[in-house]
Amino acid sequence: MHSIRLISSGIALVFCLAAGTQAADTPYRVPVAGDGIQRVAIVGGSYFFKPDHLVVKAGTPVELVLRAEPGIVPHRFVLDLPPDQVAIDAQLGEAPRVFRFTPGTAGRYPYYCPNKLLFFDSHRDKGMAGMLEVVE
Repeated sequence: MHSIRLISSGIALVFCLAAGTQAADTPYRVPVAGDGIQRVAIVGGSYFFKPDHLVVKAGTPVELVLRAEPGIVPHRFVLDLPPDQVAIDAQLGEAPRVFRFTPGTAGRYPYYCPNKLLFFDSHRDKGMAGMLEVVE
């Protein structure tokens, strides 16, 4: 991270520039709750998912609670997992939807919104994407 300081007439302004990264890109390590389940809420909005990078343990159940921020643009949540595991393709709404699965294979699996309007970039192309990272 770089800082730029501008001093004019005794007033200091500080601007921080991240070298191509944002705080949202920091992986969120999903904790294992007392009941042995890794729970995380994901919110989708105007071309984003928060968090956008999850790290979970293989062989430990995961519970995703998905919802969309209020708005008029419809969004979906698609999670691509190996063929032997559940895949998620769900319409997002303001009411939370819960999905449970146990990831068995370590790897990096994308999640995204595939929606798009005719002649425009998809929501995924506009940045509405994330990564589920499964570790041993």
